Amino acid sequence: MFRVASFQTFLRVLIIGSLSVLASNAVAQDQPKDQPQSNPDQKTAEKTGPQDAVDPLKRPTDDKQRKKNAKALKQELSKPYKKWLDEDVSYIITDEERAAFRQLSNDEERDNFIEAFWQRRDPTPDTEENEYKEEHYQRIAYANEHFAAGVPGWKTDRGRIYIVFGKPDEIESHPAGGSYERPMDEGGGQTSTFPFEDWRYRYIDGIGQEVIVEFVDTCMCGEYHMTMDRSEKDALLMTPNAGLTMWEQTGMANKSQRFAGGGMERLGLGPQSTMQQAKQFDRLEQFAKLQQAPKIKFTDLAEEVNSKVILNPMPFDVRSDFVKVTSDTVLVPVTIQMKNRDITFLNKEGVQRGTVNIYGKLSTLTNKIVQTFEDTVQVDVPAELLPRTAENASVYWKALPLRPGRYKLYVAVKDVNGDRKGIWSRSILVPEYLEDKLATSSLIVADQMEPVPTKAIGSGSFVIGTTKVRPRVGPADGKPAVFKRDKDQSLNFWMQVYNLGVDEKTHKPSATFEYDITNIATNKAIVQKLESTDTMGNIGDQVTLQKSIKAANLQPGIYKIQIKVSDNISKQTVDPSAVFAVE
Repeated sequence: MFRVASFQTFLRVLIIGSLSVLASNAVAQDQPKDQPQSNPDQKTAEKTGPQDAVDPLKRPTDDKQRKKNAKALKQELSKPYKKWLDEDVSYIITDEERAAFRQLSNDEERDNFIEAFWQRRDPTPDTEENEYKEEHYQRIAYANEHFAAGVPGWKTDRGRIYIVFGKPDEIESHPAGGSYERPMDEGGGQTSTFPFEDWRYRYIDGIGQEVIVEFVDTCMCGEYHMTMDRSEKDALLMTPNAGLTMWEQTGMANKSQRFAGGGMERLGLGPQSTMQQAKQFDRLEQFAKLQQAPKIKFTDLAEEVNSKVILNPMPFDVRSDFVKVTSDTVLVPVTIQMKNRDITFLNKEGVQRGTVNIYGKLSTLTNKIVQTFEDTVQVDVPAELLPRTAENASVYWKALPLRPGRYKLYVAVKDVNGDRKGIWSRSILVPEYLEDKLATSSLIVADQMEPVPTKAIGSGSFVIGTTKVRPRVGPADGKPAVFKRDKDQSLNFWMQVYNLGVDEKTHKPSATFEYDITNIATNKAIVQKLESTDTMGNIGDQVTLQKSIKAANLQPGIYKIQIKVSDNISKQTVDPSAVFAVE
């Protein structure tokens, strides 16, 4: 009975299932082929209507989805854009720019951002060249070429210091290490070292003079890292009774004392040990300052340098010149001129005194500060003479040693008594004086030019070498410097010529110097003079030209002075010129 009932139940289920399948096929065959079959989700949407559907862009994102999106963005930026962000501009992009770049959603926006990034930093936007961008990539290329060590050169300590501070003035290199005679300030005596380099900078503003940065390759694999501990280069530091200092050799000290003092360095004791221990904090301070911006004394003026608008500005004029010092160092005298009428004077015991604060900043095109200078200038005039000296000018002079290249010069001044401020900024190109190329310094038109006493040679305001040369500064609007047609007023012209060819037999140069002063309005030559090295006595490949004429000998007008230098040996010619006015 049980078996029959079970079989009948099974047969009934089988027949019903077959009929269901046949019914489904019939419905499917009757449905048009181009009509999509509905699904439960679609029916729900049709019932609720499109206005109730959730916008996918507004749909809340859970943690899993956010991680997925971040991973996709990382993969997308692993293309050239990531290299640009994390390598090309990692030292110069601001935090705000970096955050904005990461928010961009497609390559077109990123390309537009990169183009705008370089345009914002172009010192000469009206030209096709972007000097800022070119110099930046040149420095990266140099670092990669010279300092790579398992990682790209720009990532190494030497690469970073090079990019930040430029080429050092002197490098003491020990690429193979080996025998090393310690200087007395390191304890004296002889030892053996790992490869190391000492980079010397004559001056870094805000840090000081004679800045030495030491790099040591302790792994002997080319990876030089910056160190504060000068004993780190000592390969025999951990070897008992080896590489002893002078005092350790004579028994006045024990090598184990190097590790017992707890100081920053593990230099052995020597004649100057006490002095060096006292300077440990100075070394720590210097190490920290190498990674900081210079301190600013006139903070209000430093802020004005970055501002765009100043109400009631104080007018002043600035001039920069270039004088060769060495093959890779150029003296850049900066002259700042203010009219007395723009300075506020206060009466102090019968003397009218004006006070002006001056702040200057020189930076590379990557906005790295190279030098700053700041000073307070006082002008004292007898009370009864002040009205007559209103049109006189007060001049400030600062000479900056720089390497060839393009810089940005900012100057801010403040009239302390009148509380007026002014700012000035320009891009300056410090020339490179190649040894085989005839070149000249700036042609300076000066209102004072006189030899200085022997003890004052090379020092003091307006002193270049053995001569005091005070430039007459032209107005900021581009008009020429003005000289008064006065019997006591002299027009002085100063210029140096470099890299004259020298005859192999006579060991003397052979060149001519042609002076031409022309009235620009009439194009008429007023003064013409020709000189030769044959009449200049014993000179070498460099010569200084100095000429003076009385302003009273010239009629009022605008003039051009041109000095043509023709080198008969190298067959090269240069003809610098300058414009001035006589009233």
